[in-house]
Amino acid sequence: QFAPRVVSCRAAELRPEGGGEPVRGFQVVLEDTILFPEGGGQPDDRGLIGDVPVLRVTRRGPEAVHFVQEALEPGAEVMLSLDWDRRFDHMQQHSGQHLITAIAEQMFGFKTTSWELGRQRSVIELDTPAMTAEQIEALERCVNEKIRERIPVMVRELAADDPEIETVRSRGLPDDHAGPVRVIDIEGIDSNMCCGTHVSNLSDLQVIKLLGTEKGKKNKINLVFLAGNRVLKSIEQSHSTEKALTSLLKNGPGEHVEAVKRLQTSVKLLQKNNLNLLRDIAVLIARDFKSKPVRSQLFVLHRKEGDSEFMNIIANEIGTEETLLFLTVGDEKEAGLFLLAGPIEAVENLGPRVAELLGGKGAGKRGRFQGKATKMSRRGEAEALLQEFISHRSP
Repeated sequence: QFAPRVVSCRAAELRPEGGGEPVRGFQVVLEDTILFPEGGGQPDDRGLIGDVPVLRVTRRGPEAVHFVQEALEPGAEVMLSLDWDRRFDHMQQHSGQHLITAIAEQMFGFKTTSWELGRQRSVIELDTPAMTAEQIEALERCVNEKIRERIPVMVRELAADDPEIETVRSRGLPDDHAGPVRVIDIEGIDSNMCCGTHVSNLSDLQVIKLLGTEKGKKNKINLVFLAGNRVLKSIEQSHSTEKALTSLLKNGPGEHVEAVKRLQTSVKLLQKNNLNLLRDIAVLIARDFKSKPVRSQLFVLHRKEGDSEFMNIIANEIGTEETLLFLTVGDEKEAGLFLLAGPIEAVENLGPRVAELLGGKGAGKRGRFQGKATKMSRRGEAEALLQEFISHRSP
């Protein structure tokens, strides 16, 4: 906690991180703050001013701007409280990044070009086109050895013109930087220009887990990692999933993969058999219609189970030179697929109108118009439209 005075408070709007309507509130500047404004790859802190939640902290030149939804009186002394769980998580991830970055460069010469502290996991962009599994394993082993050695992490401030700055790892200062330069030292391992929050000893990181690499920008890769409490949370999630699978599959964790493979094979076989049955049903439906002594000029069919191939087989078997077919598959009250087939001129005229009635989109050529429908419950209206067309066309 910290008790500063309010310097200024002005009305403003905040756009939520997940999108949506802007939130109305106030931008508050305090004479000093313990909340970190977002920057340098690290998200901002959160907390309270009195009992008012701070929804965002950003940097504006040398000032930290706190966004809240209640106005505060300039000159008033307030109690500022920090969300420690969020802060400590960010400290672990950021110090973990410094450690991984330094060791990756020492061991393999891979330089870090950027990084991002995400909500679930963090990513370091390395200036290398690839990294082997053996290199990842060796890097993970080495960073965790450094954690067990309880190496101190220290903060120094240097004057902007101090020649020692030239020896410090850095991606450069912001254009609007003024005042001393902050340097984070991991004793004997790394010295890095940084504005972020860090642990005071590597032992506070607890453990680092490298999750592997993903394709990055040209000739670069993204190394994904977890540090500290995030590793414990990940293990807890994995353990819960493992327990659930053990209950569902009725076997031990070591047999889960083989059990799922057997299930996948079984499902594929069932799907194949189901498709064959659907094709047979489609042929039988078409033959039944063709066997009638007097055929209707309009053939309508809805079936919950089916696909585009099922509808096209019916259309092929019946023939569309004389008969207009309106076929649909899917949930009768929700979404599905439709096919309108028949004489070319009729389908070109009616297809877009049927799609519009069903709240869907489609395309057609050579006497067939098919697509997706979002309002299958309006099939009756589409059928009435087709029936009206048939009645006007009939002699």
